[in-house]
Amino acid sequence: MSERVAACRICAGQCSLRFAVDDAGRIVQARGDKANPVTRGYACIKGLTAHQAHYSPDRILRPLKRQPDGGFAPIALDAALDEIAARLQAIVARDGPDSVAGFRGTMSYTNALANQMLPDWLRAIGSRSFFSTMTIDQSAKWVTAGRLGTWAAGKDPFDQADVLLFLGTNPLVSLSTFNFNLQNPAKAMRDARARGLKVVVIDPRRSETAQHADVFVQPLPGEDPTLLAGMLRMILAEGWHDAAFCADHVTGLDELRAAVEPFDPAHVETRAGVPRATLLAAVEAFAAPLDGRRRRGSAASGTGPNMAAHSNLAEHLLECLNVVCGRYARPGDRVMNPGVLGRRWPRYAQVVPPHRSWETGWRDAGGFGLLFGERMSGALPDAILGEGEGRIRALIVDGGNPANAIAQSDHAERALAALDLLVAIEPFMTETAALADYVLPPLMMFERPDIPNRDYETHTLMAPYAQYSEAVMRPPVGSELIEDWRVFWELARRMGHAVCFDGIAIDMETPPTSEELIALLLRNSAAPVDQILGARAGRLFDVEPLLVEPGRGDGRFDVAPADVVAEIAEVRAEKPLDSSAFRFAVRRVRDTQNSMYHALPEIAARMPENPLWLHPDDMGAHELGEGARVHVVSAHGAVEATVAADATMRSGVVAMNHGWGYGRGVNVNRLTSLRDGRDPINAMPILTGFAVWIERLDHDGHHATVVSDGAPDPGRTS
Repeated sequence: MSERVAACRICAGQCSLRFAVDDAGRIVQARGDKANPVTRGYACIKGLTAHQAHYSPDRILRPLKRQPDGGFAPIALDAALDEIAARLQAIVARDGPDSVAGFRGTMSYTNALANQMLPDWLRAIGSRSFFSTMTIDQSAKWVTAGRLGTWAAGKDPFDQADVLLFLGTNPLVSLSTFNFNLQNPAKAMRDARARGLKVVVIDPRRSETAQHADVFVQPLPGEDPTLLAGMLRMILAEGWHDAAFCADHVTGLDELRAAVEPFDPAHVETRAGVPRATLLAAVEAFAAPLDGRRRRGSAASGTGPNMAAHSNLAEHLLECLNVVCGRYARPGDRVMNPGVLGRRWPRYAQVVPPHRSWETGWRDAGGFGLLFGERMSGALPDAILGEGEGRIRALIVDGGNPANAIAQSDHAERALAALDLLVAIEPFMTETAALADYVLPPLMMFERPDIPNRDYETHTLMAPYAQYSEAVMRPPVGSELIEDWRVFWELARRMGHAVCFDGIAIDMETPPTSEELIALLLRNSAAPVDQILGARAGRLFDVEPLLVEPGRGDGRFDVAPADVVAEIAEVRAEKPLDSSAFRFAVRRVRDTQNSMYHALPEIAARMPENPLWLHPDDMGAHELGEGARVHVVSAHGAVEATVAADATMRSGVVAMNHGWGYGRGVNVNRLTSLRDGRDPINAMPILTGFAVWIERLDHDGHHATVVSDGAPDPGRTS
């Protein structure tokens, strides 16, 4: 036996793992690294079992090509790349470069080289058709940055926070809430609470994070804009906003005050289901002065509000909590993590003003522009099936599963099947891979070197830390695999294009090594490159301290642009959802990440499927026992599910995980639509907080009893 160390790369936590490796080079055990200075031994079940995916009998080990009968047959890697490049060239010649698209999935985000190479390849061929999972579930954050503005120095430092507010996010499980320490999150929470941090959690479920809350607010899902408007109204009415900060850095405060005035506590209670006393407790904990001084600490959100109706408005109002309370780093504050991997840059206490990128420049035939250089995933099916500007005829998907992740899955699947060319860089036969013309199996995370995502390090790490992960295992004998980034380099070479990798022209005759490309990414690092590459077990770096500097600009937050004010009024006038229905909410569990690794034996034993969670009181009221089979029916579709009890749920709310399906569990996106309620800015559909009805099934799977009256088409099949 030998021991090796590498970082898990499933999520933003990037936890350090220690592996026991036998003499054949096979990992036989993984455990958290107690010696690591930031993760301190923490690792979740996903990381502890991730190496098992490398040995899965379902893993694709050789490139596959679709055959005339619809099946797949192995094809040599070079032959597959030759054919793909030739077909791409023909498509570009006929339909232009924008007809070729790339989709960056979850596993490409945490692959430093692929994360950079995919958009660089698209630029090399002249295509603007870049999509990613960002516009699946979090694009409201980008829209808000474009309409409201941002603070160049970032939010209040975590170590100085008196209070943190979490809305529809569960950082103790998801490890993706960027105002919180994501490494060893349970210990981080305990330590912060011990120093006096107060926590406000807003969630329809008493989540793992909510169990640490000083104030827990349990609204109806989908009603976040009403709740947030009510909170802002109360803050402004009580004078708990930071008047000096607003005078210096905010425009539209009076307009915001007028817009939220109709959201009095009685309306918030009626619409969102939050009693006045609970609303007041949350507002006091977050905004009321503390011992004669302003509180510090920020509010942050997750997929809850960002995947619901009016997601852009909810995110805007959430960030307005930070704006009106002045919850931003000020001159003289110490920057907790100046960064290790990237260029050192100053932090100025000033507003980066709104810029609304989607309203200027190029737009597709559906009228959708670009968000930070990306097209909208919710518009991808129409861009494939439609005509006109931005029509897509070829798509390369790296480390993602858009057939599962995009709303109205049957429509998304039809669109992907209609492409002239679909290529999936994927180790397993996902829904997307099953529709592909070619499946190119990549080296998996423990078979290749890597560094953390340079662009996100100051958001996901609270200290100047980095870990260089070497390959800790060999690829399977007899396999023909390729690194994700290498696919794009090989295609560019065959198509006669030169790639500028991170702005640097690279050799297009002799392929670079992964180590050489990593060195390119680190060329402006704040710490010496040799020290970073030597940090195989992870290391805190002694970089020069960085303080926030006084601002140099006169930009202002726009808290009440006209379209936001109009949407606030629209929400106030809306009728509530049908009271006979349950509210549907998506949720995360510790065992899985999006559509990855559900079939691993240990995970499958813990979670054989994604159940429909209900509060036990709801189960009793409707005579639904544990394990009962039901139809879940929405206005747009239906799925079959197994009932499970969860006392942390709010009564009247049901929940399921997204990312399941294709023979394992239920794809909840079959309940959703790309037509009704899709946002006009970022094509964001409604993926949570909508009405569903439950129909009990008998033992033969036939419809027996409709639990809730008023279900639309209760005979609909899944």
